[in-house]
Amino acid sequence: MTVRNKSSRGSFSRARHTSHAARTAVVRGRKAPAGKSAAAPATPTPFRNRNELKATTHATPTSKRLTSEGVRLQKALADTGIAARRDCEELILKGRIHLNGSNLIELPCFIDPSRDVVTFDGLPVDLSASLRRKQNTGTAPEHFVYVLLNKPKGVITTARDPEGRPTVLQLIPHSMRGKERLFPVGRLDADSTGLLLLTNDGDLAYQLTHPKFGIIKEYKVMTTGLAGEEQLAQLKRGLYLLNPDKSGQTHAKRTHLEDIKVLKRFVDRSRGDRTLLSIKLREGQNREIRRILARVGLKVRELERVSIGPLRAGELKAGQTKLLGKRDVDRLRAAVLSSDSAQK
Repeated sequence: MTVRNKSSRGSFSRARHTSHAARTAVVRGRKAPAGKSAAAPATPTPFRNRNELKATTHATPTSKRLTSEGVRLQKALADTGIAARRDCEELILKGRIHLNGSNLIELPCFIDPSRDVVTFDGLPVDLSASLRRKQNTGTAPEHFVYVLLNKPKGVITTARDPEGRPTVLQLIPHSMRGKERLFPVGRLDADSTGLLLLTNDGDLAYQLTHPKFGIIKEYKVMTTGLAGEEQLAQLKRGLYLLNPDKSGQTHAKRTHLEDIKVLKRFVDRSRGDRTLLSIKLREGQNREIRRILARVGLKVRELERVSIGPLRAGELKAGQTKLLGKRDVDRLRAAVLSSDSAQK
């Protein structure tokens, strides 16, 4: 029996060497050795180094949305008339907005209105208005509408209500809004009355509601009981209110009343004693006035917003609307700029 000497380049060694040569040829752009099977050609990639490839491999669809390309999701939603930009941010963080079938609860998020599909409570959102604004960047806006409403009691400050209750949009005549989709700027709860601005100008709505600008809003509040000096002093010093943050946890935030004063005290044995207050705010928390008055033992009976910056109701009765002209809008913009300067 003849015994052959096994060299270091046995069958397994030769296979390993052949595979290595083929891979090296592909990477360096050379032709694979003749007669040897080449490995599958590598897929060309736009990455310059392995670090870029590694970073992209571990990226998630959500993280890709955090780049500053496209339009901010809350701005695109505001352009459609769902709500003001800050309210749209809350809708996103509450999980009511879906992007391309996925629930997105993280900001910032940028979208392409021409390609992405956005739904609100399961209903598709028409992003054509945002797409037109993106295409017309740097040009004059198509058509902005500003409507001042004296909201009556029992009407919901929202674009639509799943419970079927009357909304502020139902009070706007079609002749005023035309084809534009308006949304309310800020909130008034169902039991509150007074001035509310509705518009399709997302930038102005953002300025009117953001604490950075802090435009003054005045309220007349009727409370039960006779407000005493100690109660007023507590309100002027400010109180802490618990509010949920973006993660759902509660945190304390101090109230800042711009001004509070007693307009009139009513001593009435049959109907009960009452106090009429004037309260001015720059930044309002959720049901802030009702909550802080309850903290000092005063229950709100009536609450009416009587001014938004320079805008006042005048002869506008409950349920009536007024289409603002250029002069009123310019006064409102000037008030926003002056408030911003005062804050700085």
